[in-house]
Amino acid sequence: MDNLYLLFYKRGYKPFIHRWGEESPFIPTEEELDQLIAGCGRKTSTLLLFLKETGARIGEALRLKWIDVDFQRRVVRITAEKGSKPRILPISLRLVEMLNSLPGKAEHVFPSRRSSYIASFLNQRRRLTAKLNNPRLMKITFHTLRHWKGTMEYHRAKDILHVKEVLGHKETP
Repeated sequence: MDNLYLLFYKRGYKPFIHRWGEESPFIPTEEELDQLIAGCGRKTSTLLLFLKETGARIGEALRLKWIDVDFQRRVVRITAEKGSKPRILPISLRLVEMLNSLPGKAEHVFPSRRSSYIASFLNQRRRLTAKLNNPRLMKITFHTLRHWKGTMEYHRAKDILHVKEVLGHKETP
């Protein structure tokens, strides 16, 4: 497992580790996110759009089951991860169409192991960064999409409690 971590780390994977007193997280533009999503393969782009629209953690996304997706109502039920609350969130028609294009034979929407999504994302991100000559794309991680969603929700609603609910944060004791 350590060797796999080192391999991904050398390829640019930086796991989210919160450090007190650090500067604000990097928030890309929506155009940059859309360029990255458009430039990735079908499974990776669907995962990235899911993370962008829902603000879900990568673990929550990878645990998503087909029974958690309501295609008629265009909502998904996010199963709670440790330290978060379950929630039902709207998704766009575009995401519904992308989800429908995925093979639905497995129980999970994104059935591969986390490491395969990380490797695929890192390779595609590096390729797009060079192709578009935009080094800012290298700063985008799965968790960046969660920060982006929280920031956009706050700008839209101006209500931090709303953002807390969307992102699934539990009450503090």
